Amino acid sequence: MEPANKTKITLENTVKAPIEKVWDLWTTPEHITKWSYASDDWHTPFAENDLRVGGRFVSRMEAKDGSFGFNFGGKYDEVKTNELISYTMDDGRTAQITFIANGNDTKMIETFDAETENTIEMQRDGWQAILDNFKKYTETY
Repeated sequence: MEPANKTKITLENTVKAPIEKVWDLWTTPEHITKWSYASDDWHTPFAENDLRVGGRFVSRMEAKDGSFGFNFGGKYDEVKTNELISYTMDDGRTAQITFIANGNDTKMIETFDAETENTIEMQRDGWQAILDNFKKYTETY
């Protein structure tokens, strides 16, 4: 399915952790379930990740009160350890995450195709909140 909206959204964050740790916590399912949510009333009870070109990933995102949930999944297009992950989501949109080492810090740049159901601002805020949760989790792990 070809997405109708080709708007790209780019987010950044710098994590105070070495790139190897950042990569591990970003890609390991047991850690993904600890940080992959946009607000405290949501959680990710399940994650699966086959981190290789052609491999699939899925995370179950749910409201803690059980009122709503969805699977976020897709297939990897490119994987360069400690450098880059690009993937195509199940709805046909694409995303890319670049990891840049800077001493004991790691800069993450995430770009994704916007969808058409929610505003650009809402999507940016939601994805940024997840990236911020990842930063907080990684820096305290």
